[in-house]
Amino acid sequence: MSDDQGPRDPKPFLVHWAVAAAVIFLASVMLLWFILGVPLAVVTIGSGLLGLAVAPYSRGAEERALARQRTEAEERGPSNPPLG
Repeated sequence: MSDDQGPRDPKPFLVHWAVAAAVIFLASVMLLWFILGVPLAVVTIGSGLLGLAVAPYSRGAEERALARQRTEAEERGPSNPPLG
């Protein structure tokens, strides 16, 4: 990302939900499905619901990180000052 494009917006909530649900699914499928025998549909639905609960926190963390980057960029000033 170059400085002339400006700071980007946070990713949509749907992206945060999908990533969180996928990570939860992969982490829980081994224990719940393979070892305990919980039906795969239950693991999938549970992962999706837990993803909904976690997504606002990951989006908030991304918003705080982007705000910090904007502040640091403003404090630094232009990255390529004019010569002469």
